[in-house]
Amino acid sequence: MTGFRGMRFVMDLIKRFTPKRESLTGNESISDKQPEEVSTSTTLTVFKQHKWSLALGVGAVVLAGAITFSGHQYVEAGMDNVYHVMLDNQEIGIVSDNKIIDAYKLNKPLEVQKSFPNVHVVLKTDGITYTSERAYNKKTDNSSVISSLDELLVPQPVGVALKVDGKTIAIVKDQETVDTILGQVRDPFTPKSKDNAKVAALSTSIGDDISTAPSELEKVEFVQKVDTLEVPINPTELAKPEDVVKSLLTGDVQPAKYTVVEGDCVSCIAKKLGLSKQFIYDNNPGLQDDKLKIGNQLDVTMLKPTLSVKTTEKVVRNQEIQYDTEYVKDDSMRLGVVEPISPGKNGLKKVTIEVTKVDGLMTAEQVVNEEIVDQPVTAKVKKGTKVIKGEGTGKFAWPVISPSISSTFGYRWGKLHKGIDITGNKSIMAADNGKVVETGYKSDYGNYIIINHLNGYETLYGHLSQIIAKSGTIVEKGDKIGIMGSTGDSTGVHLHFEIHSSGNLENPLKYLNR
Repeated sequence: MTGFRGMRFVMDLIKRFTPKRESLTGNESISDKQPEEVSTSTTLTVFKQHKWSLALGVGAVVLAGAITFSGHQYVEAGMDNVYHVMLDNQEIGIVSDNKIIDAYKLNKPLEVQKSFPNVHVVLKTDGITYTSERAYNKKTDNSSVISSLDELLVPQPVGVALKVDGKTIAIVKDQETVDTILGQVRDPFTPKSKDNAKVAALSTSIGDDISTAPSELEKVEFVQKVDTLEVPINPTELAKPEDVVKSLLTGDVQPAKYTVVEGDCVSCIAKKLGLSKQFIYDNNPGLQDDKLKIGNQLDVTMLKPTLSVKTTEKVVRNQEIQYDTEYVKDDSMRLGVVEPISPGKNGLKKVTIEVTKVDGLMTAEQVVNEEIVDQPVTAKVKKGTKVIKGEGTGKFAWPVISPSISSTFGYRWGKLHKGIDITGNKSIMAADNGKVVETGYKSDYGNYIIINHLNGYETLYGHLSQIIAKSGTIVEKGDKIGIMGSTGDSTGVHLHFEIHSSGNLENPLKYLNR
């Protein structure tokens, strides 16, 4: 504005001191004068007349420039950057520095949270924005803007809803509390650090129980789907973490007892109540080998956890490999006479078993790898040439094509699992030459076959859906003797396979290799 007024002043000066052009007087005419006269006379006259005017004009221009520059400097001195502050696109005031608003957005939520130590509070400052403007002597009021923000922004207490399979179980303070609760639910069923280190191989003792063996944790997860959601709350709605943990673990189920009556057995009670034998043994630690007394009370409290923990663990155990025997026929020796040539030596293999548990109870096991540590040494024996029909070789073949082991040898639920469970092709074959000495049905084995291999070994095949071999007949290794089924005390279609040596139980994995 000042520069514009200065320029107008200069223009007025120039107009005022610039003379008008004079016309020739009388009857004079430029043509009446000599050219030299006209030129010289006119030049002198114009110069004299405008000398003073020109000087005044130049001075006026210089003065105008000085006035314009001074005016510009004066206006610039009064210019500032100011910031229009808005909340949800509505202007609430002007501040002198944007750092005031940046600091407010950063620090105010922390300040509010300190005022509510027992509950998580959200102060939504995302709606605060500002735009800058360069203006002359614009009025700002920092304190008024901050006061307006304090008044308009209302702290909102929030909690985190813990959901299991879409159902809200409880609302707790924050996500950290949820993580602590879930950790407390997982921890009881997760192998401790000492067990989770390098897996110590189990011995080959019959007493080994794979369900409680040292293991390496491969994966831990929840069976149900777990979600969390931040929700507005009334602080009185928050649940106590210890109550949430208890509810998740027990499902708020009340204790239950069962009184043993005449004729009861563990498997009978399990079927009657719809429970597993493992559950009954785990809930009643003093119970061994199916020994029950009439009148005894069993704890059959079936907790129904709201949230179940599934673990996948790896168990490694050492297993002997039975050596083979090579027979050298000698027609100088009578039938049935044997004479050692060189002794045999058992080998050793490392068997890796993947065990699946739900809430600490074993639900599945699978042999996933076998690694030979020491190869067995074959024994050599001199034997008479006359071979008895049906006599076994001492070397066993898998009784199932494409075998897969679903349960290994050892103690289960307080009772010895006498063999291995095998799935695969449904046709059951004789594992070695022998004589079928017994067939029939038992409550635990279902339909079964026993083959005497006439060399100190016997094999048993259980849970068959059909028995093909006849008692008293001679079978050769690989002959079809039955069809796989799920008869007797069985939880699914499979073959229960046992090996006995001189009347003693043996682990079939000692004789069978992949």
